[in-house]
Amino acid sequence: MKKIINNIDKGVLYMLLASLFFAIVGAFAKILSRHMPSVEVVFFRNIISLIFVVVTIYKYPIKQSGGKLWLLIFRGVMGLLGVLAFFYNIAHISLADAMTFSRTSPIWTAIFAYIFLSEKIDKKGWIAIFIGFLGVVFIMKPNGLTFSKTDIIGIFSGVSAAMAYTSVRELRKYYDARVIVMSFMGMGSIFPALFMWISNYYQVPSLDFISAKFVLPSGILWFYIIVLGGFAALAQIFMTKAYGTTKAGIVGASSYAVILFSIFVGVMLGDALPGFIGAFGIILVVIGGILVSKG
Repeated sequence: MKKIINNIDKGVLYMLLASLFFAIVGAFAKILSRHMPSVEVVFFRNIISLIFVVVTIYKYPIKQSGGKLWLLIFRGVMGLLGVLAFFYNIAHISLADAMTFSRTSPIWTAIFAYIFLSEKIDKKGWIAIFIGFLGVVFIMKPNGLTFSKTDIIGIFSGVSAAMAYTSVRELRKYYDARVIVMSFMGMGSIFPALFMWISNYYQVPSLDFISAKFVLPSGILWFYIIVLGGFAALAQIFMTKAYGTTKAGIVGASSYAVILFSIFVGVMLGDALPGFIGAFGIILVVIGGILVSKG
């Protein structure tokens, strides 16, 4: 029993640290987005993080059995799509709202498991899902049946994150945490660079979260980029360790601390405190997500 408690404590601690680091990453992403397109922020976030991870692998060689290559690639692709959507929203809405959209992932995970894996959802689970989606509606505050672009992209960020995080639990059995992170960082470096190169010749305004020209950073922006990448690498590693140490439900519940961290750092950067309706929506998403995670 004591061993189980210690493992739970360690997993929760890892997730709380990851949540703090994710909030810090969001803060620097918001600052950098004032000077460059979000796809470029994603590129720098991943390329710097990749360097950090490669250095740790050089100093401390990996030990793993390997396998599940396609699942590893899937994790990288879903992670990339999720972070592209997430960083776009960071640049256009409050950090707390952007983070809340991305943290709908446990709710989506439950639905995907029900549809594709035939996992049962009891009455309590469906109530939790309903509460979570009701919270999303309060955050979006739709005008009739219309939703803004950031609303749609926000939901997409949660869906992508759900697919990515679900794969981490299985991959942790076969790969070192740093290799799983590398699958994400590698694709997150190559594809944004490719998207920016293509944008020199062809741009699609409606796809501006991936279609934008490269803007050369200068001065203190390079320092911000390095800090962004360093904390992103730490966040990914601690998150992966958390899911590999403790039950996914416990880790998922503790991950919602990132919203509190994001509200705090967002206000420091000039975001307004969430209004009553928005705050109520955030609370509902957190409650729904925690109930689903523990279900």
